[in-house]
Amino acid sequence: MINKFATVYAGHIDFPDHGQNATPANERRFTNEQLAAVYEKTETIAKTMDQLGYDTLWMAEHHFQHEGYEALPNILMCAVHLAHVTKRLKIGCGFNITPMWHPLRMAEDFATADILTKGRTVFGVGRGYHSREVETFGSPMLDQDANRELFEEQVEILFKAFNNESFSHKGKHYTLPPEVPYRGYQLKELSLVPRPVNMPVECWQPIVSASPRGLDFMVKHNIKGAIGGGAATMQAGPIQGYKDAAARAGKDLKLGENLMLGIHGLVARTREEAVRRLTPIYEEHVKMFAPLGFVPGLTPEQIAAVARRGGWDAAGVPKVEHFMKLGSWFAGTPDDLVAFFKSIEEKYPGMEHVNFGSPLTTPKDLMVEQFHIIAEEVMPHFRGGARVHAVAAK
Repeated sequence: MINKFATVYAGHIDFPDHGQNATPANERRFTNEQLAAVYEKTETIAKTMDQLGYDTLWMAEHHFQHEGYEALPNILMCAVHLAHVTKRLKIGCGFNITPMWHPLRMAEDFATADILTKGRTVFGVGRGYHSREVETFGSPMLDQDANRELFEEQVEILFKAFNNESFSHKGKHYTLPPEVPYRGYQLKELSLVPRPVNMPVECWQPIVSASPRGLDFMVKHNIKGAIGGGAATMQAGPIQGYKDAAARAGKDLKLGENLMLGIHGLVARTREEAVRRLTPIYEEHVKMFAPLGFVPGLTPEQIAAVARRGGWDAAGVPKVEHFMKLGSWFAGTPDDLVAFFKSIEEKYPGMEHVNFGSPLTTPKDLMVEQFHIIAEEVMPHFRGGARVHAVAAK
């Protein structure tokens, strides 16, 4: 049953304009001062969520984005800071892009954050999707098979390092430790220093293609899955696929167990108001993600159209209502959102986590408004109004 509420903030600045008639995505460039302002915004978001009783703030690792959409390059450093200015909120790595790291450096940094935040940093791994990021750091992104192969070996190393007092590894990409002399003996094993103290390490990963190989790999390492709402409305997709992968590994999971549902959306006093306010933000999302293949169903001509100002209707670019029908976007009243989540509970009785995120480029003040509405008018229907309001009053 749903009882854990989260949101995701990938580090967007407050944009001066939004939508299809605003500045094209590839023409956006902001000053360092504007980009650095995301840290103050992140702190405001975290403090607000903490006061209102949210479970987790998820952040995303991204690099080199002078366009201002995703401007948090080191979310583990952010997690340590945010845990020290909040009291209860967990800070989720959604996600550290493993191919851009040496796996042992990632393991050390997470273990340090685990200790300094007293277990309030949630680990997460991903393969990445920005060629500008992954390829710049010297790892494959355009070659998806090579990317997956590297990622899987890195995750194997991460969990060896977490779970063993000492370990070694020999694979295609890494020999750890290197066979070298050290202070009079031949090096054969390594120990991660420090290791996490909150064990086993809770780890999450996005589920995109829901391939049996990928899902089997996640279950093998007890990695939980974050899925998008559009896919979640189709039981034959990732939700059933994850349960089936668990069954292949001899684990009996409820439908939706160890999964988190992600929905983009906005709540308002009427559905019409919510759609009106959400539309330019949705259009900005499309401008960012359609060229990367993350707006399903668009033709090459429509993808070309979203790179220009206006003219979306003539090109047949779907409106936000299209994706609302698919279940990946939401616009409505708080009561509508309660009903939506209740329907998710009925379909997927094992699901506890929902991530209702203010879409990319939502202004800070509007995000804070949304946190209050959901905490005060939606969350009490799922985990008791007294607890939510008691936290909010402190």
